[in-house]
Amino acid sequence: MDRMNKVRITALRQSVYEDLMAKYENPIEHTCDVKEGQQWISIDGKCPQGMCPAAWSSMREFVEALAQGKGNFYDGWMKNPMSAMISCNDGFRPFSFYIEVVDE
Repeated sequence: MDRMNKVRITALRQSVYEDLMAKYENPIEHTCDVKEGQQWISIDGKCPQGMCPAAWSSMREFVEALAQGKGNFYDGWMKNPMSAMISCNDGFRPFSFYIEVVDE
C-alpha cells in the first residue's frame, strides 16, 4: 500500500447555544472533554487516541480522504485544498475542527 498522509486535527472553537439548550435539552453535567487548541494526529486515516467518538464520526470521511491524498473538497472550498473545517454533531455546543495534511 502507498504511504498515507498524516492528518492533523485541531480543535479551534466551540460555540454554545444557551437559548437552544434551555429550550430543548435536558440538563446534563458532563458534555465534552475537548479543549480549544487541542490537537491530534491521524495515522493512516485512523481515529487518533483520545479523539471524541462523536466528533470523529463527523470528520472521519474527510480525514480518510486527506490521508489518501484526496482533497479540494467542494471545488475550492478551502484556501488550503488539503484541509477542511468540520464541526462535531452536537447541536447545542458544536466544536469546529480544522483538519489538514501535515509532513511530520
